[in-house]
Amino acid sequence: MSDLKKMYHTLNRDSFPADLTLTVGEQTIRYAKKTWNIGGEQKGLRYGENPDQPAALYEVVESSFNMDGVAFQQGQHKLVSSLTEDNLIQSGKHPGKINLTDVDNGINMLQYLTAKPAAIILKHNNPCGAAWSDEGLFTALTRAFASDRIAAFGGTIIVNRTLDKDCAEFISGSYFEVIAAPDFTAEALTVLTAKKNLRIIGIPALAELEKIVGTPFLDIKSLVDGGLIIQASFRNRILTEDDFLPAEAIKDGTTYLARKPSRREAEDLLFAWAVEAGVTSNSIIFARDGATVSIGTGEQDRVGCVELTIQKAYTKYADKLAFERHGLSLYELKQKARADQELASSLAEILASTEQARGGLPGTVLVSDGFFPFRDGVDLAVAQGVTAIAQPGGSIRDWEIIQAVNSATPQVAMVFTGQRSFKH
Repeated sequence: MSDLKKMYHTLNRDSFPADLTLTVGEQTIRYAKKTWNIGGEQKGLRYGENPDQPAALYEVVESSFNMDGVAFQQGQHKLVSSLTEDNLIQSGKHPGKINLTDVDNGINMLQYLTAKPAAIILKHNNPCGAAWSDEGLFTALTRAFASDRIAAFGGTIIVNRTLDKDCAEFISGSYFEVIAAPDFTAEALTVLTAKKNLRIIGIPALAELEKIVGTPFLDIKSLVDGGLIIQASFRNRILTEDDFLPAEAIKDGTTYLARKPSRREAEDLLFAWAVEAGVTSNSIIFARDGATVSIGTGEQDRVGCVELTIQKAYTKYADKLAFERHGLSLYELKQKARADQELASSLAEILASTEQARGGLPGTVLVSDGFFPFRDGVDLAVAQGVTAIAQPGGSIRDWEIIQAVNSATPQVAMVFTGQRSFKH
């Protein structure tokens, strides 16, 4: 077993070239491989998605690529691909591919959340929890963590404000792989650097992510046969609450119109739609008061994803109660309850309280990255106490979906985004 562990600590040497040039028609994009001097040794990416996959990171060094009159990213925004030794404040087990792609996806979401201090915790390139708050970064961070305490274990934290000592002490109380922030106070670094394997990354541009909004990049997917699919990156059209479209449909001459969200509901929908940009499709997000409550990712059917996300909310709610009362995870409590009658009684009470509270879902809003093909998913969400929904619209059954929210008591609000937010 000790030999197997070595593979996670072994550097996988890469033979990728120092330079890379992409020729797109008559335009070119030049890249340079990124390496860092760590401990007196020049090192690139630790490895790829798995320890036996060599990998390399490339930075754009020259480009003026544009398409249809739209200028694409030209390397002017110094984010993940531009990391220097100064940015790697503590390299820990220096970064591999998944560490940096998690940071990158955190940036992908945070670019739409610049109005407030915000924090996102990621695992396997999906958010475990996200929050923003007028009360400051500490509130955002703790609420993001509370959204899914279990999944956050070993995750990556990305924030958009200077990280202070209170945040650092909170982070040090759990296990994380990476923390990235625009800056750190000296007191925060004293706390964080005590965790020698923690990768601490300072990216000043995290404080000004509004500059990258709306500027696309070439999104390249390699196929098994060596071919490529190239697309322009997703650009979120919902940047303010006023960008939502009324949920309206016409069927057999009858117009169906949903209730408009309240100001609070609209703000939560705006927040959740920003987070949706970083979630693997098909996906559903429940959110309330500027924080995610439950995130469902990567399902094959829409109603199934709603069911999964509801189930996750119940599980996370029960786990929160178990940890508050016993300092145990829900799974640990279930195991110990088999041999302890007192704990078994407490577990039964926790599960009953979770059912009564409907997993903390009443009062939440819901966003869906794709339209609802049938009303079944909406009916499930409404039954859990959802008060407002945002979804792309465009289904042939939009009128039926609107009927579902209009027939709810109290009436549930719905808006359309006018765009899909799939991420594969």
